[in-house]
Amino acid sequence: MKPSIVLDESAMAALESHIPELAEDAVRRAYLQALTREGRVIEAIEGNLVATSADGSRTFIRALDNKPTRVPQGARRVRKV
Repeated sequence: MKPSIVLDESAMAALESHIPELAEDAVRRAYLQALTREGRVIEAIEGNLVATSADGSRTFIRALDNKPTRVPQGARRVRKV
């Protein structure tokens, strides 16, 4: 069994400061991987739903509704499939 690593507050804060850049890299890799495997990615660009192809072309699908969905405080929303 491996001994557990004990981190102090400063070490934990230093590691946590790298989370945003790690997340950015992960999203970029997933985007490129989807383009490579599927040949296109569906994304929201400037309020529109757009299909971006691996060759760089973009196809407009539809405009997105910018109205926020009101949810009462404490309520849970569940998507029914």
